[in-house]
Amino acid sequence: MLTIGQLADYVGVTVRAVRHYHQRGLLPEPERDASGYRRYGAQAVVDLIRIKTLADAGVPLARIQALLSAEPEQFAQAIAQIDRALRKRIRDLEQQRHRIAELAAGDRLFLPDEVVALLDELRRLGVTQRTLDMERDGWILLAARSPGQAARWADDKRSGLADPEFRRLYLACDQAFGWDPDDPRLDDLADAMVAFAARHRPARPDGGATLDDPVAVDLLSAQPGGTTPAWQRLLRLTSEKSQAITGAR
Repeated sequence: MLTIGQLADYVGVTVRAVRHYHQRGLLPEPERDASGYRRYGAQAVVDLIRIKTLADAGVPLARIQALLSAEPEQFAQAIAQIDRALRKRIRDLEQQRHRIAELAAGDRLFLPDEVVALLDELRRLGVTQRTLDMERDGWILLAARSPGQAARWADDKRSGLADPEFRRLYLACDQAFGWDPDDPRLDDLADAMVAFAARHRPARPDGGATLDDPVAVDLLSAQPGGTTPAWQRLLRLTSEKSQAITGAR
């Protein structure tokens, strides 16, 4: 007859595991002897070995009790069902591993390839990390709602960056983030943005080239909330100047 410690050591489990199996009703708990110790016989060893074997194979503890008393055919069917569940879990884990591996690719986990290419181009041009982060977050929001549209717009914007004037204005907007809102360069930059928009986008049906429509919006593209007084003034100036052009027509 074995003590609980000897039983656990013989089978290769912990005493805590044996007690847990008692609590789950998987292993009958023997009566105590005259000395107050529980003594385990050969049947307990066999039962514990069977429980450990099933548990090590991945069988949920909730299923083990039924399997221990199942007929051979029922046992085989139950094991096949458990095997199918395990194979599904393996597939799910493999997919999860794949997604985790994609984290090494950074933005590719969240964004279409076209947007990632755009961000890489902006990075190559020397755009600040602050603006890159705001661009990325804005594209993530857009791609979540309309991935196809986000990809097309990203391609359009990347094509626009091939224009030296567009690049110059984009970088100037990036730098203007930290300017004083009274900086006279903001007025000049707004003029240049509106003029560029007027030349590169067709007029609206009413004859105007407003800030709702043109490339100037792209020049200020950033996630809402990531603005400064300088950018707010730049946006206001471009809107006013665009409306002035509309009124003159």
